[in-house]
Amino acid sequence: MTLRRTRAYAASGLVLAVCTMFAWQNATAAHNCHAAATPGVNWHECDKKLLILEGQDLSGANLFGVDFTSTDLRNSNLLGANLEKATLVRASLADSTAKGARFDRIEAYRTDFSRMDAQGAVFASAEMQRSNFQDANLTNVDFTKAELGRAQFHDADISGSRFSFANLARADFRGATFTASIDFDRAFFFLTRIEGVDLSNSTGLSQWQLNMACGDARTELPSGLTRPEDWPCQFQQE
Repeated sequence: MTLRRTRAYAASGLVLAVCTMFAWQNATAAHNCHAAATPGVNWHECDKKLLILEGQDLSGANLFGVDFTSTDLRNSNLLGANLEKATLVRASLADSTAKGARFDRIEAYRTDFSRMDAQGAVFASAEMQRSNFQDANLTNVDFTKAELGRAQFHDADISGSRFSFANLARADFRGATFTASIDFDRAFFFLTRIEGVDLSNSTGLSQWQLNMACGDARTELPSGLTRPEDWPCQFQQE
């Protein structure tokens, strides 16, 4: 019995050692900051700032918490990628594809998202002050609780998107396309530029929001809301 037990203990110890080795190898393979930019790569919390990654295929990649500060990601494929809590300060994602990607809680001050196709992406609680979304496809995007002060949305398609509880102070929506209902429930509209914008199909808008915003006679409003008497804003006339 003693010999059998000894052999059993030895065998179980060997199995444990092998399992531990494979677990370590899998963990190392799963999280590799030196791995090349490929679909599905795991760069979890890696340092990727000040790099040129233009045109790379990062579809389905785990980019959670990655530092992309001032990195060139133009024309990249971020389809379905997870960039939650990533740092994208002054980075460029211009002309990239990011359908269904996760950008929750990113830091993206002065980031270039122009002409990006981000249909169905999530930017909830993201910090994106002064970022550029000009001519981007942002249909059905979730901007809930996002910080978008002074963000630029010139000629962007924002149809079906949600801006509930978002900070839109001084954001510029002139020329933006709204062909489906937009949710602005309790969004902060201080000096938000909506001149010439058709908001007639938007939801969640209240008179107090419009009273802080900057529209003009061309701005179309939902039923029951009226243009403030002080439109257009004075700084537009200077």
